[in-house]
Amino acid sequence: MRNPLIIGLLCTCWAPLWAQDSIAMIKKDTTELRPIQIEESQLEHFRNNPDFDYEEAISVAPDWWIAFKNWIATIFIKFFEWLFGVEKAAGAFGTFLHLIPYVLLAVFLFILIKFFIGVNTRAVMHAKKNQAIVALSEEEHIIKNEDIQQLIENAIGHKDYRLAVRYYYLYILQLMSEKELIVWELQKTNEDYKLELQKQELVEPFATSTRLYNYFWYGEFPIDKTKYKKAEANFLSLKKLLMNG
Repeated sequence: MRNPLIIGLLCTCWAPLWAQDSIAMIKKDTTELRPIQIEESQLEHFRNNPDFDYEEAISVAPDWWIAFKNWIATIFIKFFEWLFGVEKAAGAFGTFLHLIPYVLLAVFLFILIKFFIGVNTRAVMHAKKNQAIVALSEEEHIIKNEDIQQLIENAIGHKDYRLAVRYYYLYILQLMSEKELIVWELQKTNEDYKLELQKQELVEPFATSTRLYNYFWYGEFPIDKTKYKKAEANFLSLKKLLMNG
């Protein structure tokens, strides 16, 4: 225990001596200061050097943008002054504060673009959905509102015999619905209508008409005037049965 105590006392005593030796080693600069004389011919060199251009740059930014940046910077400076102190807020975050308005503008534009993309996407999806509804409800519109016989004549006039077969089949369904032989509904299939028929004499002619319709319309098999006439004969025969029934 004695040795550490003695060493500590010696260090305490010698410390002022070491400090005095260090102070004695510092020499005072007694060099004479002489001003540098610049000749008139040398001034042009300094005038053209941008390092010596101390004129304040005039900002070309709009006043509202400068005001906005200053407002944002003031808020953040106050926040960082409170959080870190005045010097740290102004020094360490000086560059960051200058970038804040640009970052906020970029975020705003991103949100705006994403919003419009979302709106347009929903509009496209909604339009596609509406197109599907129109396609599904077209047969209902034809059966309930259109003069189907006129549609058949128009299709034949344009030599669109496949479309004429479709209209003829819808005309048969229209007649069956008017005669209350079936209850026409959009979600029902042609097989459902066949099962609804109570009169047996209508079942086989309707089944034949359904096969022709499926063959030419859904099967998209080629059909000319001759083939159409054969299909039309079947439709006319079934129409006669419905009208007389």
